[in-house]
Amino acid sequence: MILKDKIAVVTGGSRGIGRAVVESLAQGGCNVLAVSRSAEELKTLQNELKKNGLHIEIEAADVSDYEQVEKLMNEIIKKFGTIDILINAAGVYGQIGLFGGNDIKKWTETLQINLIGTANCAHAVLPTMTKNKAGKIINFSGGGAVNSFSNFSAYATSKAAVVRFTENLAAEYKDFNIQVNAIAPGAVNTKLLGEVLAAGPEKAGKDFYEKSIKQQREGGEDPKLAADLILFLISGSLTGKLISAKWDNWKEWDEADIERINNSSEYTLRRIDNKYFKEIK
Repeated sequence: MILKDKIAVVTGGSRGIGRAVVESLAQGGCNVLAVSRSAEELKTLQNELKKNGLHIEIEAADVSDYEQVEKLMNEIIKKFGTIDILINAAGVYGQIGLFGGNDIKKWTETLQINLIGTANCAHAVLPTMTKNKAGKIINFSGGGAVNSFSNFSAYATSKAAVVRFTENLAAEYKDFNIQVNAIAPGAVNTKLLGEVLAAGPEKAGKDFYEKSIKQQREGGEDPKLAADLILFLISGSLTGKLISAKWDNWKEWDEADIERINNSSEYTLRRIDNKYFKEIK
């Protein structure tokens, strides 16, 4: 019952993985606020969950606009007294294609949503979490964070930065009992898949486009896998890590494993050079 009566905010919560997370948290007894730029999609989600006996709060906001984010978080704190959990699931692929052919303004907008939006939300909730000396922040990373991702430079750059941002926050707020992690949710059929298909093979790259066609046909990963990983992270003490929902064996970790991982350089960004890629002392 660790989720019972906790206050959780989920950005990008109206569809895809964010929606699965909203539903999972609500089923666990959380008071959930789903945030999205689309008020219409949020209302549809609220009505659908209501039919299943689940109540959620909804609010339309652009996470890339700090004034909107700050106002939103202050309203939640005023209503519920605190914010215990923040899930930063909002994200876009943005500009697709060779970097030299990208619209640089739109390229920057991708970072504004994926990276700055994540930072905006974290910045707005940290004062109350610091005051309470408790909190969970989970950010979304993914493709391109640990490997190059040709034709998706804006997305890859933003997601790699999210991981380092996650590691920084985890270190800075460790003494406040605030755990911060990032997840790689896997190849889920979301609006991002639609962006790839709309871009076509010339911009997205022939191999990745064909892989995306196959993903669409076969259904992709179940978004519930990412939601389950989030529940695992909320329930434990792991912090400062990037965990893959699909490829990492987190389901098998016990408290001893988590303590060991927390005191190691595993699941963090490192350059393999025999100097910085070493155990954290």
